[in-house]
Amino acid sequence: MKVMESAENYLETILVLHNRLPQVRSIDIVNELGFSKPSISVAMKNLREKGLILMDKDGHITLTDSGRQIAEMIYERHTLLTKWLTALGVDEKIAAEDACRIEHVISQESFEMLKKHIREHTTPSV
Repeated sequence: MKVMESAENYLETILVLHNRLPQVRSIDIVNELGFSKPSISVAMKNLREKGLILMDKDGHITLTDSGRQIAEMIYERHTLLTKWLTALGVDEKIAAEDACRIEHVISQESFEMLKKHIREHTTPSV
């Protein structure tokens, strides 16, 4: 399923928050991203309608299997690209910002080859 870049960012944020918090609610996403409550509310509604998240009666958000798959793919791209750019000498903040842009446009084929190249030519930490 192809989703918009903004949806990918929300899914990735939910995944990251799930790794940090026992439960994730819309307000946690507001605090993490600095967007308005109404914007997050609309985004969560769209993600629910696409079957990418579930929200219980208490407002706790969980990723569906398809939502988790997209979130994990984007998160893997983000972390690998950030580490790689940082290893090349790019400032960490700039590397993270650039990785955030690249992660949405790079093809799966190119990413897999880049990942293979990085793993073959760098230290195990990347």
